[in-house]
Parts: sequence; structure tokens; C-alpha cells
Amino acid sequence: MWHWTVSVTLYCAGTPLLHFFPQKSFISPRLVRKTRRSGKSAVVRAMLSSPPPPPPSSENNSGKKKAFEFSEKDFLASLMPKKEIGADRFLESNPNFDGRGVLIAIFDSGVDPAAAGLQETSDGKPKILDVLDCTGSGDVDTSKVVKADGDGCIVGASGAKLLLNPSWKNPSQEWHLGSKLVYELFTDTLTSRLKKERKKKWDEQNQEAIAEALKELNEFDKKHGKDEDVKSKKALEDLQNKLDFLRNQTESYDDRGPVIDVVVWNDGVVWRVAVDTQSLEDSPDKGKLADFTPLTNYRLERKYGIFSKLDACTFVTNVYDEGNVVSIVTDCSPHATHVAGITAAYHPEEPLLNGVAPGAQLISCKIGDSRLGSMETGTGLTRALIAVVEHKCDLINMSYGESTLLPDYGRFIDLASEVVDKHRVIFVSSAGNNGPALTTVGAPGGTSTSIIGVGAYVSPAMAAGAHSVVEPPSDGLEYTWSSRGPAADGDLGVSISAPGGAVAPVPTWTLQRRQLMNGTSMASPCACGGIALLVSAMKAEGIEVSPYSVRKAVENSAVSISDIPEETLTSGQGLLQVDSAYKYIQQARDLPPISYQVKITQVGKTTPTLRGIYLREYSACLQSSEWTVQVQPKFHEGASNLDLLVPFEECIQLQSSDESVVQVPEYLLLINNGRTFNIVVDPTKVSEGLHYYEAYGVDAKAPWRGPLFRIPITIIKPVAPVGQPPIFSLSNLSFYPGYIERRYINVPIGASWVEVTMRASGFDTPRRFFLDTLQMCPLKRPMKWESVVTFPSPSVKCFTFAVQGGLTLELAVAQFWSSGMGSHESAIVDFEIVFHGISANQSAVALDGSESPAQIVVTSLLAAEKLVPSACLDKVRIPYRPAEAKLRPLIGSRDRLPSGKQIIALTLTYKFKLEDGASIKPSIPLLNNRIYDNKFESQFYIIVDPNKRVYSSGDVYPDFVSIAKGDYTLYLYIRFVFLIYSFLSLKTKNSLMNLSVFISL
Repeated sequence: MWHWTVSVTLYCAGTPLLHFFPQKSFISPRLVRKTRRSGKSAVVRAMLSSPPPPPPSSENNSGKKKAFEFSEKDFLASLMPKKEIGADRFLESNPNFDGRGVLIAIFDSGVDPAAAGLQETSDGKPKILDVLDCTGSGDVDTSKVVKADGDGCIVGASGAKLLLNPSWKNPSQEWHLGSKLVYELFTDTLTSRLKKERKKKWDEQNQEAIAEALKELNEFDKKHGKDEDVKSKKALEDLQNKLDFLRNQTESYDDRGPVIDVVVWNDGVVWRVAVDTQSLEDSPDKGKLADFTPLTNYRLERKYGIFSKLDACTFVTNVYDEGNVVSIVTDCSPHATHVAGITAAYHPEEPLLNGVAPGAQLISCKIGDSRLGSMETGTGLTRALIAVVEHKCDLINMSYGESTLLPDYGRFIDLASEVVDKHRVIFVSSAGNNGPALTTVGAPGGTSTSIIGVGAYVSPAMAAGAHSVVEPPSDGLEYTWSSRGPAADGDLGVSISAPGGAVAPVPTWTLQRRQLMNGTSMASPCACGGIALLVSAMKAEGIEVSPYSVRKAVENSAVSISDIPEETLTSGQGLLQVDSAYKYIQQARDLPPISYQVKITQVGKTTPTLRGIYLREYSACLQSSEWTVQVQPKFHEGASNLDLLVPFEECIQLQSSDESVVQVPEYLLLINNGRTFNIVVDPTKVSEGLHYYEAYGVDAKAPWRGPLFRIPITIIKPVAPVGQPPIFSLSNLSFYPGYIERRYINVPIGASWVEVTMRASGFDTPRRFFLDTLQMCPLKRPMKWESVVTFPSPSVKCFTFAVQGGLTLELAVAQFWSSGMGSHESAIVDFEIVFHGISANQSAVALDGSESPAQIVVTSLLAAEKLVPSACLDKVRIPYRPAEAKLRPLIGSRDRLPSGKQIIALTLTYKFKLEDGASIKPSIPLLNNRIYDNKFESQFYIIVDPNKRVYSSGDVYPDFVSIAKGDYTLYLYIRFVFLIYSFLSLKTKNSLMNLSVFISL
């Protein structure tokens, strides 16, 4: 059945305002313009409850400008910051505890083993022990088997005749063949560079061919110009056609990339791989298969190849399924190599540029899929965890993530917790780069209990050195864009902070050795390297290594970045200090490793179990509330019942950071089976705005241990605008580099969009501001709008964005941390925020041809609005049931879970036909838009024609693709654990795995 989807556009004052699309309605902030309003308006003016702290002074007592003393040594050290986390002090006292004996897994976009500083450790061992493509994006089907002819040649999968090297041992004389478009292995950046280089050479050759054809034409015309015979005319026409063809090729040039042939065989001991790359070379004598030095699985010999000097791209190979699959592993961005360099690079000639733990070893687990532009996949994440257990890794660094609907939930989160709890692997991950608004921490780093989430910090030395700021700040601060807590369930989100920028190694194909990058992606490996130093020391001194004890040590020894309690949501417990954490570990070496799990429920309500208390909405702040807290000691799997669990008993002293707001009992006797107690939170005693408190438990017999568990409590008390339309204004806000101003507004019922007028004045140099707004919508991902705006001079700028009535809106305005450095004038900012609202009784309008005309009822509750509706048919939604479904178990080594649970693969086949060319997008509602908060392991689809040509591929975020008319097949691959097989079968039978294809007209 065909369903027509109507796109309805509501116009306000002649401007498109509100659009209705299938399954979605939204305000378009780009199209909203200022509307007319009449009558008097009451304005709420939110004045500062206390003046902002003054900007850092750049003058000393004598009035002279301070000079930032910075030697060449200091400059080099700032490029790879270690002093900030105490790593330099720790290594000075313990030079042999530099990560030796520690194995770290890098979950990222793939590490280049040829990059600078990643060949060996400080004690001469191989730096990278394994390089894996966990996504399968580099897989080559080599199931075709042939034997060589009498001349020692084979016909490759591409059709090219290939000469084998007679010295290659192959007892079976069976050669597995496959081929691959090389651009499928390269990043977009590298592909673009290669296309330009190849186009340049092609143009030169084509111009030579055109010149030669023109010469032939002129000579022929000169010699036979007056001949009228048919033969001469035909020859002349052929020469003209040749010239026209060569000229037309310039416009129709389309470089789809070279094809490489892959040959696999077993030499009697291991599987060997050879690659023919002649199509990449500019000479037919280069890149021949017989000249290739065969590779095997990287972990066996740690050898790699390079496709050609032109691309300078490193690759490794791994063979699976008895030679029927070869994985060609390349990186899909420079990100992973940079991260690995921060963690553990070793430069014997340039020790100041060493990573934090130069003695540590690495394995590279590529979780970014090259087919998806480096987006992570569930398959990649699961296989990476399997590799971690197989290699017996000590730590994981994952500088990846995204927003999530449900914190601390999902298939990957369950598997990650198992790796931490059962296999004692320390998991470190970035918190996200979506700040400065609150509740912007991403999954998994900022939302998962078992993972240490890291925020990004910048020191004065980093600002002066790596960032080359004219006048650095006098004190360190969190980067403006670093994600903030709390998580949606009240958990703190950010555990600790670490330097979030560095000049570190990058892959060889970038044609440079190092590059500056910043982000929580850089903060996480810095923290991971610091923790690797601790693990190296613990192993050397015989101290039991546990994720529980290490995490407690780094959190309780971190140094605060700010004295303001609310800044805990930004930087977590503070800046990592390796030397202090090691002293903590030494003092606690005889204590059993325990994690204290906190689960919270509100008394009298059937709310879900939480990890913190988060009072954000206006109604939650009207009266006191009582909460039940359950504290459960958690030992690692396999802990002795008699030696650890039975005798466990601790006298806990409960404390509150502010007893007037948070009331707790005095003591709690904690035993192995856990205990519960109640606390009371009274938000009526706090002023408007943001407030952060903690309730925590301390060992009464050993208070030096610090808080054993914490109950984060975040209270936001919003203000309510009034008037018709409601207006909220801010006046005379003073900004300097890194300063953030937050305001919380109770959005009026009926509001659907706002107009913001921002006026900046009083400054002499350009200012850059981050504007973030965020609302927490029940059972939805946070509703977020953001903008980065630069004021080159005092002026006024206007913005519009969507809101939802009845929910608290956070407005976070931040002057970028490095904007205005060197200036001695603060920027003065005024805001006016006007709320508007138009609501409709239908969020989506779909016509199936059998219904009467659809009626849309539109209302405006706040003020009179001018409405000019229009509609057009621009999309068709066609539902499809699977034409075929196949289930099969995955039994290969990279798809076998350590727990023994079976992974099942379901392949669903959908057939569809297009009568005309169109732009289409597949949609699987049950699976789309969810990576981490999904109990299914992964999904992936491809669209092919009858000739098996792939037109599109994707996973959780499908996109439109333009294809010609014809018959097509969509294959949807879903991976899941055996335990949910019956659930999946039920959903499939009930058509919840139905596919919808949107066709843009």
C-alpha cells in the first residue's frame, strides 16, 4: 500500500514557521523570523544574584604587564602535557613505572603502526601488539579458490592476470582470491587528495592525447582535405570523433578508484596475504603481486604494508574463516593514532614529546566504520571487547560516544560492565564535547557506572604553547565545549578531568608527523596514560590491580579546579594527580577492592531507579522530598565468600555538603548485602538558579580514604517569564575568557519557539561566544540548540530556536576560553528572550488516499500570531515486510563472547522497485537512532541492484541516497545475543521489523 506524506508548512507573518513531516514536527530555527506583537509586555529582569568573579589580572603590583616565562623546554613540554596531572613528578621518582607491563586497548578509528613514536616502548618491546578492524569495513571475500596455470599465473578477482612469486610456499597449491576498491579503505581526506593527484596526471595524459589527436587530424586534413572519396571522409570522421571523445572526457571524468587484487594462501604454518597494487602506481613495473612482501595476521609478525608512495597509507592484514575472509585494516581518521600517541608514544630522541606512559604497549581496536565516515558500530564495539579479554588488556581508552536516551543502559554497557567486573579491566572514556550546557555528557563515558568519564582541561602552559595564545590565562580551566553533568538520572557524569589538547602523532598518509587536536578525546587518553603509570607501579610492587580501587584512588586524590560546588558538574572530582593517587593506592593496598553501588528512588513515587537526585523542573522545587538510598558493596566476580563477603562490615559516617538543604542520618553499618537509608532534600531553601550538593559516606575508622560513595544532588530553580508574549531579559552581564553565565527559565505552556536578541558591547577586540540551550524531555533525548557566534565589534545579533512548553530551559552563554586573551576589557552582554507559541493537533500528517481531507487545528496560547498555512506533497512512505529472514550463529573467533553466550545474526531481505529515479531513505523504527541504549548488539543495511552493486549502506542513522529506477534489494543485518532470540522472533512476526522507505519527490 502506498502512503502519501504531506509536508505542511505554517507561515507566520509571511515566514515559514512550523513544518510537519512523517513521525516528526519541529520548529525550524533557520526559518523563524521576528513576529509582530501588540499590547504591553511585562518583562522579567533576572539580575545577577552575585557579581561574577573579576577577569584574571594581567598586571603585577607595580602596574607592569606580566611576562609569561616560557623556555623552549617548557614549550615542548606543553605540546604533550604531563605536568598538569603530576605524571612528570611521578616518573621522576619512579622512572621504571612508566607503563611497563601494561597493555592498553585503543577503541577508536584505527592506529597507524608506522606513525612516529609507536614502534617500541621505553624498554625496547614492540609498542603495538595487534591491529584489528572490528567493524568489518575492510573485509574482503576471498572464498574463491583457484590453482595456478603452467606459467605460475592466476586470474585475480578483478580479472587481471597475476604472476605469482615462485618462492612463496603453498603446499596445497590453492590460492584464495578477492578484490577491493581501494577508496573503500581510505578516508575521505586521503581519497580527495588521491583524486586530485590522479586527476592532475590524467589531465596531463589526456591533454597529450588531445594534442596528438589534433595533430593527426590536421595532418590528415592537410594531406587529404580535398579528397571526396568515402574512405577518406570516414577516416576524417573517425579522427574528429576521437578528438571530440578525448575533449568530452575532461567533463565526464569520474574516478571511482583503483581496484586491488588480494591473494591468500597457507604456507603450511600460517595464512599469508599478498596484494597487487599496480592500479595505484604510475608505472606498470611497480606494485606487482610477485614483488609484494607477504603479510600474515599482524599479531604474529607485526608487519605492515603501504599501498603506494602516492597515498603513503599503512595497512595490515588479518585472515579469518580458514582463508575465506581477509581483513585489510586501515585507519578511518587520524583520531586514533593521535589518541594512541598521547597515551603511550615513545620518542627516544625527543623525550619531552613522549606520551604519558611511554613504557605501555597497545592494541588497536578499530570501532569506526570506514563505510560510515568513521562512525562507531555495535559490531565494532562488541568485537573490541572480545579482543580486550583475549589479549588480557589492563585498560581501555575509548574517545568515542554520543548522546543517549537512557543512561547506563544497553547491550554494550552490559558487556563493558562485565569486562570491568569480571575481567578487571579499567575502562576510561571521554565525557563528550557538547558543553557548556548541563546534562550534555555522552554515552558511554559520561553515562555509564563502570566507566571513568573524563572532562577536558586547559592549563596556562597549554594555552601559551600548544594553542599559541598571545596572553594565556593565569589559571587553568575547563575547555568551553567540554560536556557537563549531571546525567539524565542524576549521576555526576564527569569523573575526573585531564588536559584536553596535545600535539601528537598522526598517520603517515597525512604527510606530517604530528598535529594539534583538542577535545575530551584527548583528555581521555591523557587520563588513561596516567592510570597506566599507576597500574605499572602496582604490578611492579605486587599490589592487586582492580578497577574499583584504582578509580577510588584517582577520584579521591584529584585536585579541585574550582572552589565553586557547581563546578563539580564541569570537572568532576577535579584534575587527575598521578603522584597523589599512587600514595593513596599504597596506603590502601591491604584493603579489598570494592565498588559501592548507589541506587536511589523517591519515596511515594514509582519512578525508575536513579544514580543521583536531579531536581530540574519548577514543580520539583515547590516542596521537600524524601529519597531512599540503597548502598550495595560490590566485589569482583569470583571473590571469596568466606574471606571477603562474609567478614565485610564497615561503619559509615554519613555527611552532607549543606545540612540546611540535604539532611542525612549520622551513621550506617554497611554489610555485604547492602543497606538502605533515607535522606531529605529541601529545594525551597535555595535561591533561583543552579545549586549542587553531595551526600556521601566516609569510613569512620579510616577517614583518610575519603568518600566511599557519593550521592550527587543537583537542584535547578527556574524563573518564570510573564507578559503577552512572555519576555525574559538579562542586562549588563560581564564576560571574560572562559566565563560562563547560566540562566534557567520555566518555559510557558504553549510556547514552541523563542526569539533571542543578543547585544554585545564594551570591548576592543573580537569576542567569540558559545550559546547553548537545553531542555530535558521525558522519554526523549535532550532538546538542544547551540550556536557559536563571533562579534568582531560591538553589535546586535538575533537567533531563533525551538522550545517545549512546561519544561525548564537552560540558557548557557560562554565566552570561548581563548577569545579576548590579551585584552583588558570585559565584554558587556544584554539579552532579550521572547517566547512565542503555535501548537497543532497533529504532529504528522499522512494521507493514504482513502481518507477525507485532514483537518489541522492550530492554537496560540501566548499571544496573537499571524499564520499563513501551506502544504505540498514531497515524500512518499512505503512500508515493506521482509521477503526473507535467515538466522545463523556466529562461530568465528572474533564473534565468540568470552562468557560463552552465543551471538546470533539475523539477515532480513526486502525487495522494492522504483518506477523512476528518486532519493530514498530506509527507516527501521525499532532500531534507528540508538547505539548505546539498545539491547540489540548492532544493525547494518546495504542496498544493491540485481548485479550486486552497492548503492548505499548505513546503520542506526540512515540517510537519503539518490538511485535510478529499477529493482533493488535491501539487506538488513541484525546481531544479538541468544537470550533475546525469542523476543526478536516475536517482534519479527508482529511486523515490528517492517521497513519503511521514504521517497523524496
